[in-house]
Amino acid sequence: MGSIYIVGTCDTKGEELRYIRDLIGDAGQSVKLVDVSTSSNASTVAADHGRDEVLGHHPNAATLTGDRGESVTTMSEALVQFVGSRTDLDGILSVGGTGGTALVAPAMRALPIGVPKVLVSTIASGNVAPYVGPTDISMMYSVTDIAGLNRISRKVLANAAFSVLGMVSNRLADDVDQKPALGLTMFGVTTPCVQAIVASLSPDYDCLVFHATGTGGQSFEKLVDSRLVTAGLDITTTEVCDLLVGGVFPATEDRFGAFERTGLPWIGSVGAMDMVNFGARDTVPEQFRNRKLHVHNAQVTLMRTTAEENARFGEWMGERLNRCAGPVRLKLPERGVSALDIEGGAFFDPEADQALFAALERTIAATADRSIERLPLHINDPAFAQVMIDTLKEMKPHA
Repeated sequence: MGSIYIVGTCDTKGEELRYIRDLIGDAGQSVKLVDVSTSSNASTVAADHGRDEVLGHHPNAATLTGDRGESVTTMSEALVQFVGSRTDLDGILSVGGTGGTALVAPAMRALPIGVPKVLVSTIASGNVAPYVGPTDISMMYSVTDIAGLNRISRKVLANAAFSVLGMVSNRLADDVDQKPALGLTMFGVTTPCVQAIVASLSPDYDCLVFHATGTGGQSFEKLVDSRLVTAGLDITTTEVCDLLVGGVFPATEDRFGAFERTGLPWIGSVGAMDMVNFGARDTVPEQFRNRKLHVHNAQVTLMRTTAEENARFGEWMGERLNRCAGPVRLKLPERGVSALDIEGGAFFDPEADQALFAALERTIAATADRSIERLPLHINDPAFAQVMIDTLKEMKPHA
């Protein structure tokens, strides 16, 4: 049996950490306390892994300074490496304020999807996206400040302790589904293509579909990094557009990076790269108000990309696909890249699409295992989906 790791600053949160540790230990579960204090104050509870031990895992042998911000960053970097070195970690729980949350969250994000992660925080009722990112961290609002035990904090912390205990004690077996997994990216305007692929491949593969909303793409690549999928069917790469133009669903600079690191097969297209996403119509930045806009719904306004922008997208994407260590197969749908980019559609613009295709063709260095192909099809044509299916089957990815 592995251990649940309780992580926190024992100099300021010792009473709360000890309370959680004892609840879990009294339930018969192995538990270890990890101190990530950054001040010179003495810890109020003995830890199984002291702060100096954690700090010793820093990749650059950094030490703590008198600056709190720098010290939190240093300890956070060390904790990522420390957590990654543990072979008995079955779950992780932490409690903290703004600093403690920022310190521990990166280590939680570095753990594989499926490892129980619970983070009790004073800021969990606000925007938690920077802390959770593309992972399965469960954040719980502390209600009161984490400043000692009281009638509220005891209940909240007990709920957190028993929740991670329940997750660890009742984990789903890894062999529930023996089929190899595939990661796919989808947007509303590429849904017919992805649905057709999933319908065809589901008998043989566990198809995991990710909504291309920025975080969705990050989650897709998180599973690639964790090797929880055997290949990526990256149909919808629209997040690149939002990154480079300033939309609300952006990729990160690390888009496609997981395939560079792992060498897993990448089969993809340019789905929805005819658009940049903004919020409600009145939130579109002033410099874009005179562009071709389409109100998708009350909360989402789409902007058609230009030929100049598309050329930039193609170069950016092509450069990153060149770095991928494994097989790369890029398919270009000449008759439109989204449901709006079709003859008679709101975003139909063959010239803009041509700029994207040409930039990819001149940027991507074709090799025996990296190819780019144009197809006289629309991305949502059944025949295009079939090409993607056939390409996957030819590559024969396995678990």
